[in-house]
Amino acid sequence: MAGCLLAASPSLAAGKEPWITTWAATPAPRWLDDIPAPFGVPEVLENQTVRQVARISMGGNKVRIVLSNAFGTKPLTIGAGSVGIAGKGGEASSLKPVTWGGKGSVVIPPGAPMLSDPVDLPVKALSNVSVSIYLPKKTAISSVHWDGVQTAYVSGAGNFADAATFGADSTLKSRLFLEGIMVDAPADARAVVFFGDSITDGACSTPDANNRWPDHIAERLQAAGHGNVAVVNEAFSGDRVLTNGMGINALARVDTDVLSHPRVATVVLMMGINDIGWPGEKAITPDDKEPTAEDIITGYKQIIDRVHAHGARIVAATLTPFAETFKGLPTEGYYTPEKEAIRVAVNQWIRTGGGFDGVIDFDKVLEDPAKPGYVRAAYDCGDHLHPNDAGYKAMADSVDLDLLLAGTQ
Repeated sequence: MAGCLLAASPSLAAGKEPWITTWAATPAPRWLDDIPAPFGVPEVLENQTVRQVARISMGGNKVRIVLSNAFGTKPLTIGAGSVGIAGKGGEASSLKPVTWGGKGSVVIPPGAPMLSDPVDLPVKALSNVSVSIYLPKKTAISSVHWDGVQTAYVSGAGNFADAATFGADSTLKSRLFLEGIMVDAPADARAVVFFGDSITDGACSTPDANNRWPDHIAERLQAAGHGNVAVVNEAFSGDRVLTNGMGINALARVDTDVLSHPRVATVVLMMGINDIGWPGEKAITPDDKEPTAEDIITGYKQIIDRVHAHGARIVAATLTPFAETFKGLPTEGYYTPEKEAIRVAVNQWIRTGGGFDGVIDFDKVLEDPAKPGYVRAAYDCGDHLHPNDAGYKAMADSVDLDLLLAGTQ
């Protein structure tokens, strides 16, 4: 799982390493056949190069990339890799080869991440970084961040990792095997990790525009002079606190995907609406048992205790309105009045239960004051669950940065 490589060393756990995660994307396995939504990623690639673009939060003079074979059942062969400054349409400049133990190729065991050697490549905060990997062998695409909201470029036959101009045969909106980018960091650098589902993953936002609400937080931090604070987005669309489905449940991945990052000062948790919405929905999860509010709160308490044991703070965001979510679609049963009662009870505990170190009230930011329980029309992307670009920006603009920075001093 993500970050296992970093969690292995006592010195890393103590935060003494000169590296920090400046960008991340949670890997997950391919969906099973019982989820009818299209996955949109080829099952196999062979003798092809994949170029992916990521906007980092914090700059540095050196870069390392983290690849993941977390859900692979066979060794993953990377024939070559490169990192550079991303341009338009898959173009890249200042390309540098990526090595692993001084070698230009690597085999990643099943279930493992792989951290590259440092690459001398100065990168600015909020810049777009290009990462290319060449897959020489027949490769099952097994460890994927499905909802990337960013174009990835897939070549025809051949190794084009070092090509400044990339002629793509196809494009995707998912992350393949790429789970992290790290930069060298000053001694006072700290990370804020955002742990959530599709609303933190940026579902429904404009692709390639970096309109996820944590993206806007990164911009605000830089503008406010907090260049030493990295923003790490470990959300995954469809994720739940208690149950697997479109991703691995939060309790199973909090240590590997969140707490393993270097210098974590604050964790921001926004998850639980899928625990409430998916059970009993006829198209995808008709047999899942509906959790009670107490079940979800018990899950929160587990996460809180584990974050606190790690010496970090944890801030929660309230669950946003979802009345009439997916209305008229096969997944319409995601919302019911009974499920709304659970959301209200969970939000009440988030606000008043005293378990979290701080609260961000996104419920009030997105709720239509004239229609309680509904997302404002101006912020609704159309499915009555996910915000549009304006909604994501409103969420980020409502956050008191001091609430995030309290653990970074």
